Amino acid sequence: MKRHILNTEGAACFVIALAALLFMPFGDGPEAGNMPKVKEYRIERSMPKEAVACIECHKREQPGIFADWAASRHASANITCLDCHQAESFDPDVSQGHFKQYEKSDSPYGTKEYRVPVSGVVTPKDCSRCHPDEATQYSRSKHANTMEIIWKIDPWLNDGMNSSLERQSGCFHCHGTVLKQKDGELDPSTWPNVGVGRVNLDGSKGSCTSCHTRHRFSVMEARKPEACGQCHLGPDHPQIEIFTESKHGDIYTAFGDQYNWDAAPGTWTPGVDYRAPTCASCHMSGAGTVLTSHDVTERLAWEIQAPETVRPSEFKPFPAKTNHETEREKMKAVCMQCHGQTWVDGHFNKFDGVVAEYDSVYFAPANEMLAQLYEKGVLARPPFFDEALEVEFYELWHHEGRRARMGAAMMAPDYAWWHGFYECKKRYNSFMHEARTMLESGEKAYKAKDFPGATGSTTKPPEVFGGK
Repeated sequence: MKRHILNTEGAACFVIALAALLFMPFGDGPEAGNMPKVKEYRIERSMPKEAVACIECHKREQPGIFADWAASRHASANITCLDCHQAESFDPDVSQGHFKQYEKSDSPYGTKEYRVPVSGVVTPKDCSRCHPDEATQYSRSKHANTMEIIWKIDPWLNDGMNSSLERQSGCFHCHGTVLKQKDGELDPSTWPNVGVGRVNLDGSKGSCTSCHTRHRFSVMEARKPEACGQCHLGPDHPQIEIFTESKHGDIYTAFGDQYNWDAAPGTWTPGVDYRAPTCASCHMSGAGTVLTSHDVTERLAWEIQAPETVRPSEFKPFPAKTNHETEREKMKAVCMQCHGQTWVDGHFNKFDGVVAEYDSVYFAPANEMLAQLYEKGVLARPPFFDEALEVEFYELWHHEGRRARMGAAMMAPDYAWWHGFYECKKRYNSFMHEARTMLESGEKAYKAKDFPGATGSTTKPPEVFGGK
């Protein structure tokens, strides 16, 4: 994709005039109110005419987009719509309807026709032109590759147990869609979508706007826990609720309005810019000797979203290229910006104990019982979810088991116990009682004959797996 090299004189002129953008039109239009015209707005000195046309049109047609961009660091750096959206005419994601635009305005250029190919989707590949390290880190994370992960492990997809609309409005909203074009525009069955694992038409994976929403692209916004809470919530992965219950969340609620959210990237410092961490502080931001990373797989010693807890490098659907001991030391180093060694060691020893107890006391015997049920013909596979005991087993690890482990990891006692292990006990006892009763009686489980919405495609997307 093409880039526009901007001269420093033009950029300076642009920044000086930027504050007036929201109050006066381009060129020689009237001033707003009684504000004197401090400086003539000569946008043409710093931008190509096509970029001017983009800004003028979107200011008129989508003032919200324009206002967001005008208040962004991108605008201050003279980065325009064209810098991010311009494509080559042969690119697979070019908007054909946008390819030919007529710009009618009072600008110095008058009425012009611009044939500028643009893509409606800005991808991590596009962002990598200016943010190469962040894009590389993100590309190797579980976030960017989550479509591959869920298609390898999720029975909802692999057994077709939910409909395409249920997937589009639910699962794929966070995990991402496989973008497609239809009649020269983005296929509405795959767009709009800003899922973290979206598969883009240019071959890249993910969406930076999952966390840095367009067109402000705010670092401040991505540092707040609410950015993560868009997806990390609910019965199966309630990290935002867990954080809110924790002491960290309590301090954020009390003092968050005093945090310095706008510190430059890589400089956001505990004890200086904020009093207690957010999700980003622990999992992504730099602290002490630990460098900032957009790979959320880093700093993890356990994979606690899996049915049985494993090391990230042993997570079969997507093995991390990390060493859990090294990553644990990174996380400890982050913790020790605010806590002492004894505190930090004690927390992680307790968390490791919770992991071991969940695996051995709850998951292992339930998993062994599930295997017996299939072996004896009490349960039949495939598909999954059409027999009650399958749902009971699934929720034991996917709901209560996750909550117990995540609550312990993030110091939220109500989630570790009442929403976690307490509910694990109820689910485990119910599952084991019914399983033993059916094994003893030889009775087969009721199999739902009209399971609702079980119409989803079971074909793995070739764009995700290729030759895998």
